[in-house]
Amino acid sequence: MATLVLLDTRIFAGAADLTGYGNRVELTAEVEEKATTPFGNGGWRTVLGGLFSTAVSAAGQWEASSVDLHAWADLTGLSPKPWTFCPEGADVNDLAWFTSALRTSYTLGDAVGEVAPWDASATGSAPLLRGRVAHPPGTARTASGSGTAVQLGGLSSAQRLYAALHVLSVAGTGSPSITVRVESDDSAGFASPTTRATSSAATASAGRGQFVSVAGPVTDSWWRVAWTVSGTSPSFLFLAALGVA
Repeated sequence: MATLVLLDTRIFAGAADLTGYGNRVELTAEVEEKATTPFGNGGWRTVLGGLFSTAVSAAGQWEASSVDLHAWADLTGLSPKPWTFCPEGADVNDLAWFTSALRTSYTLGDAVGEVAPWDASATGSAPLLRGRVAHPPGTARTASGSGTAVQLGGLSSAQRLYAALHVLSVAGTGSPSITVRVESDDSAGFASPTTRATSSAATASAGRGQFVSVAGPVTDSWWRVAWTVSGTSPSFLFLAALGVA
């Protein structure tokens, strides 16, 4: 696999697409180290793994609506939101790293004459997933439909499938809303899809960053997202990512 220079990286946080305003993003996962060294072990230290933890750090150029508005709402909202990082782009089946994280800091401002920066960090409240994009952010949806099938494999009884949903824009009249569901099937054709999880309705003012999961066991190996829209002349841009842990 070729070494990657980060050029077309995409960054999504809650309802915000930070790609055009971000120039750094880091996701980390750690496992707590618990010492178990007994007497008579020849002086060698032994350990067990404890709790897992994840964290997100990102930075870029400040902007009032796409950065500041969403960052302040996420910080003061005191609830975790999905964060998704796509190293090489955000087309269907592209690699996506994602988690659900509580925004814990937001820094903005610098000296006179400097480009206004922003810096944020978040602490994870879910696993860090290595998954795939299931719906691209640049395709507007104006009617109910379904996305492209992605092969992620089945779930054992100890596994879950996680989905990150970022509703990036909402347009229309008559209170437009979109509900996204996760479906599975045993073939790419989705002749008999099974609904595994459903988001709450996302509107212009609520539900635009969601994180849902599906408990195993599930024998189906193919997955996709589907959506139901309502309102007058509705239009939605959203990103969805799926991953198994």
